[in-house]
Amino acid sequence: MLYHKLEEKRVKCALCSHRCLIFDGKRGICGVRENQGGTLYSLVYGKCASWAVDKIEKKPFFHFFPGTDVFSFATVGCNFRCLHCQNFELSQFREIVGEDLSPEQLVKLAKRYKCAGMAYTYNEPTIFMEYAYDTAALAKKEGLYNVFVTNGYMTPEAIKEMGDIDASRIDLKSMNDRFYKRICSASVEPVLNSIKLLHKKGHIEIINLVIPTKNDTEEELRELAKWVAALDRDIPVHFTGFHPSYKMLEIPPTPVATLEKARKIALEEGLRYVYTGNVPGNDGENTYCYNCKHLLIKRWSFDVEEYNITKDNKCPNCGAKINIVNST
Repeated sequence: MLYHKLEEKRVKCALCSHRCLIFDGKRGICGVRENQGGTLYSLVYGKCASWAVDKIEKKPFFHFFPGTDVFSFATVGCNFRCLHCQNFELSQFREIVGEDLSPEQLVKLAKRYKCAGMAYTYNEPTIFMEYAYDTAALAKKEGLYNVFVTNGYMTPEAIKEMGDIDASRIDLKSMNDRFYKRICSASVEPVLNSIKLLHKKGHIEIINLVIPTKNDTEEELRELAKWVAALDRDIPVHFTGFHPSYKMLEIPPTPVATLEKARKIALEEGLRYVYTGNVPGNDGENTYCYNCKHLLIKRWSFDVEEYNITKDNKCPNCGAKINIVNST
């Protein structure tokens, strides 16, 4: 899907915003799309490198089918080179490995484990678009929802093809392009554009991994919150804690106080649903009515302990409309 043939058996990939020019016999930056004689092939179609049954809150989605189980799967490869990647064994692996599982088999597994939906996650799902595309179509026919857990670096052309994707959780790692270039080998502008397009398409939630000394200043946190609030103050935003990983082992874990500060700033900027992540038991895990502050959803880590929203998605205390999705 999504490439252009050029002279001398070269191809131009149009799947992600790197838009790789790939010579015959070579692969794109993702490591899993290869030019073979002037035709671009996905090397990971049907190659499931990891799968599990998760709570939807683990993705994290807090406003999309709360409390449901989701069948999560991934291949190897990624179009980013994040120095702090917590799934680097999958994303940065340069051999094509995985269990042979067809889209049909994945959907059967999801139904066997009584999952409500499918999550394309762990590595960047854009790079296995064809595999995700076919799986999502089958899942939708079986009454399952589909969610993309993405870095947001897909092209507008790719987003147009995501017809069976019901919701997207997008990383907005920083508002600083220098951060993206140094830490991720990418740029911020395509991510911002994708967020706008995916927001028009369906439900979205945004996550910001707060890394000490890298993207945790008040100015940067406020800039991010202002940008999201200007787009739509009903978009849920998750500020999550960093843990040393991969090539950033020297950076300490994010203090809880920093996450609480980020949440406070985002609420000040008008966002209605702001969360602290990777801090079980913190009040920032819960959903409150933006209007009357009534407790709507009480959580502990990935578990929903209380659910107090009416069937028509309103606060039972004041009647305010709540941005929550319980049916596709």
